[in-house]
Amino acid sequence: MAQPIRVVVTGAAGQIAYSLLYSIAKGDVFGHDQPIVLILLDITPMLPVLDGVVMELQDCALPLLKEVISTVKVEEGFKDIDAAILVGSMPRKEGMERKDLLKANVAIFKTQGAALDKYAKKTVKVLVVGNPANTNCLIASKSAPSIPKENFSCLTRLDHNRACSQVAMRCGVSSEHVKNVIIWGNHSSTQYPDVHHAKVSLQGSAVPAYDAVKDEAWLRGNFISTVQQRGAAVIKARKLSSAMSAAKAICDHMRDIWFGTKEGEFISMGVHSDGNSYGIPGDLIYSFPVQIQNKTWKVVDGLSVNDFSRAKMDATAAELVEERDMALAFLSQ
Repeated sequence: MAQPIRVVVTGAAGQIAYSLLYSIAKGDVFGHDQPIVLILLDITPMLPVLDGVVMELQDCALPLLKEVISTVKVEEGFKDIDAAILVGSMPRKEGMERKDLLKANVAIFKTQGAALDKYAKKTVKVLVVGNPANTNCLIASKSAPSIPKENFSCLTRLDHNRACSQVAMRCGVSSEHVKNVIIWGNHSSTQYPDVHHAKVSLQGSAVPAYDAVKDEAWLRGNFISTVQQRGAAVIKARKLSSAMSAAKAICDHMRDIWFGTKEGEFISMGVHSDGNSYGIPGDLIYSFPVQIQNKTWKVVDGLSVNDFSRAKMDATAAELVEERDMALAFLSQ
């Protein structure tokens, strides 16, 4: 059997992690023949909850799970890890301004980035989930200069999955019949779900999404706003944020990093924007269509961009530039 890999999940006592940890420990992410040491990192007040999570993982009696470590120390949490899933962040509280949220999260992800730099393997793959995910990912990467910036990504797969599902339901097919939707930009309400290059499998034929849906007004209107506002709609209904769907998206994202994307297909993830062919400013974590081979992502180049898409791609980039500049000002304090 292979050597165990070490995987850390931050915010491990939270509800997203509760939906996520079983899938990782069972082998759904890193492979059903890959033993795992699971490291659960959280803040001191959450330790009693973390103890309960550890007990449950032990009680699952999962053959691939070789060890579970719970800790509040970053030096223990990030030591020699192969993968980091950074779920924990400061949530927005009532009355909190955006700049206050950014300032709190800069402090968290500066600390975690520095710990990754000092303790993790240089090959570590880092996925940032905690919001604002794009900018938190940028801060973590900048705080870990010895780890290749290509090893950092943020989660827009949940938005990608939401977009696939909306198109699938509209066409009366299951979601695996929808390929190559794109989420451009920020994991926020400015993100742009784009189906101009998507295909829907109908009776065995790959049909362009616009032809399959046959409703341009919906695709340019309610479809986009539904995907953009889906997180808020879940909170309104559940009184809690998306957890099950976020955990599934994390699994999809990390599994694709580990095993690659399918031939001819691309998925969405937030990655460094330097050198992209779409005119997006550099030094951002921006969601692009990517293909992955050998644990290395590559932005899919050469896709046509019409004026409608261009305006939406630029608007979400402008928000990210503003977030980045504010975050970097806090980082330098």
